[in-house]
Amino acid sequence: MQRLVLQLASELSIQTQQVEATMALLDEGATVPFIARYRKEATGGLDDTQLRDLEDRLRYLRELEDRRSAILRSIGEQDKLTPELSAAIEAATTKTELEDLYLPYKPRRRTKGQIAIEAGLEPLADSLLDNPDQTPETCAAAFVDADRGVADVRAALDGAKFILMERFAEQADLVGKVRDFLRQQGVVEARVVPGKEAEGQKFADYFEHREPWRSMPSHRALAVFRGRNEGILQMSLVPDPERYDADHGQGLIADHLQLPVNGRAASGWLSEVARWSWRVKLQPHLETDLFNTLRERAEMDAIQVFGRNLKDLLLAAPAGLRVTMGLDPAYRTGVKVVVIDGTGRLLDHVAVYPHQPQNQRAQARQVLVSLCQRHGVELVAIGNGTASRETDELAREIAREHPELKLQTVMVSEAGASVYSASALAAREFPQLDVSFRGAVSIARRLQDPLAELVKIDPKAIGVGQYQHDVSQVALARSLEAVVEDCVNGVGVDLNTASSALLSRVSGLNSSIADNIVTWRESAGRFRSRKELKSVPRLGPKAFEQCAGFLRIRDGDQPLDASAVHPESYPLVEQVVSQTGRSISSLMGDTAALRSLQPEQFVSDRWGLPTVRDVLAELEKPGRDPRPEFRTATFQEGVHEVKHLKPGMILEGVVTNVTNFGAFVDVGVHQDGLVHISALSHSFVKDPASVVRAGDVVRVKVMSVDVARKRIGLSMRLDDEPETATQAEAGKAAPRKGRGGRRQAQSSKQGESNRQGTMGDLLQQALQQSRQ
Repeated sequence: MQRLVLQLASELSIQTQQVEATMALLDEGATVPFIARYRKEATGGLDDTQLRDLEDRLRYLRELEDRRSAILRSIGEQDKLTPELSAAIEAATTKTELEDLYLPYKPRRRTKGQIAIEAGLEPLADSLLDNPDQTPETCAAAFVDADRGVADVRAALDGAKFILMERFAEQADLVGKVRDFLRQQGVVEARVVPGKEAEGQKFADYFEHREPWRSMPSHRALAVFRGRNEGILQMSLVPDPERYDADHGQGLIADHLQLPVNGRAASGWLSEVARWSWRVKLQPHLETDLFNTLRERAEMDAIQVFGRNLKDLLLAAPAGLRVTMGLDPAYRTGVKVVVIDGTGRLLDHVAVYPHQPQNQRAQARQVLVSLCQRHGVELVAIGNGTASRETDELAREIAREHPELKLQTVMVSEAGASVYSASALAAREFPQLDVSFRGAVSIARRLQDPLAELVKIDPKAIGVGQYQHDVSQVALARSLEAVVEDCVNGVGVDLNTASSALLSRVSGLNSSIADNIVTWRESAGRFRSRKELKSVPRLGPKAFEQCAGFLRIRDGDQPLDASAVHPESYPLVEQVVSQTGRSISSLMGDTAALRSLQPEQFVSDRWGLPTVRDVLAELEKPGRDPRPEFRTATFQEGVHEVKHLKPGMILEGVVTNVTNFGAFVDVGVHQDGLVHISALSHSFVKDPASVVRAGDVVRVKVMSVDVARKRIGLSMRLDDEPETATQAEAGKAAPRKGRGGRRQAQSSKQGESNRQGTMGDLLQQALQQSRQ
């Protein structure tokens, strides 16, 4: 325990007391949102990001300790645990170091080296290693024994070679030294599998690719791994061929073990042992090991990108509790239309057929106008899939022709709507409603409140990731669940309107308790106070402690129930109220009165200064929604398809996805355009997320358009000059930069200057790296 605490404190640059307190809270079942918001005194004010880092690292270190114990036990059972080995195992700080130390003692199938030892050849191996002046053939002659499977001198020397190869490959210090060398000087080489050129065109950028292992970015690493998994690419990890010859690996082994490489009778044989140890044992083993490390590193990066985009999407501005019409567009099967009230309750639904082949535009317009008038529709949410722009134009026509309706039309991402439509949750919410209409409900609701609706969908189905199907699904799910949990609890949840899906994401609750809350609400009526939560089946004291502060009750019996003030701090508020001589209701929101108070005068053994300050800040703006103000993009009329785009156009759009190499923007043509990292700003950009976020409304200039391949190059530098047709064709005809040789160096220079290459080149390279 003490080792864990010290290591976590050192790695995260925090105090040991903070680590101990956080570990205790986590082990008691407290959630990160609860600890971050309501246990600042205990943790010394660690924020949710620090707490997540501590939680993740604690999980790794505990797994490390479990593995350490298992290894010590295994070696001890073999009676091979020396004090020196035990000390080395205890000192190991990573799983890799542990496995290197355990390698010689790991139970395994009989190897050639073990068979040679059983044949009595270990003394031969030791003799040649200790005394290289002996002639190998002469020394080996004494070990020829047909009865023991050693037919001749060559067989004896081969057996001795296998013994030493396995011994060398299991020396932890040697393995660590070679691993460190490959980490620094290793190069990932990718080549196309002969005969797969036509089949694997989407991986054409990697048909002859070389890049340093240590600096290979996640999107390229995952692309190459995918190419290998699909049988298109071959991968290898070798010392940088521009700095080291092919025999450098065996030289490292010989130098470390001080093997004589010339001048001694056994030098040639020992050099051969070193060569085989490198090519047959160490190089394949470390290649696998370091490729696994590269994949883990790339996956972690991709998961972070996904989590960041998901957070931005979940925390997008809500349109609010307004009557909304949801339109799920299509051509042949018609536009599915629903109307929901401000709480998301379905009021009406119908299908209209304004587009081809029916072309019933007038009838559709009449139906939509009637629905808007009957229900007082304020917002029109239009799914951004097939026929979306045509449907958007129809809605805008209605808004122009009927200004008295005051309609506001908004294009909404429909990613994941079909997943929700077919889910068990949707079936429970709308058992009598056809699946096709459930998608329209989801589109309308996610405009009203993106967070409340998107939590009903598997985060992986929302489509804001990068190579999301290539990463560890367990790690991805854990990360995304944490993002959703932080977002939901950061905003807070209305106890009387929230769905069971949203409630289940609240700190301390699960799907079963969330269902019980909804059932209680349906039978007993709306909650009047947080205290009534204690009457919900299976919602015990611990769950109440964890969830109460994040659940809001508006217009209830206790004004504080509408705020983020935890019930355990209500007595503190009573002290504040008593000091001011005001009622709670009149004091809440009175900034001048609250800021005139001195937080220090309310500090006690029960409440520390951080809690007092948080409570006063919450009273100042009770129940404040941290999400931004609602704003929408206006797509340019007459621009519906890629073919309508022209270089030089300046358009408004919505950022749909942010990757390591740029941002994708929806400009209303059914195909997102790419703003490459080099075109995000006039200043150097290292991380696109520092400039834009998913959901941002941005202005972009069209730089290049490839109608055939549906590729759109955009720039947020509005004074950039778009490509001419000649430049675009030259970009297509030119060989891909960096094929073989020092591609990474060229790529780095391109990033540093942020200006090299035509937009066509950059777009082609980046789209190869994007999610597929």
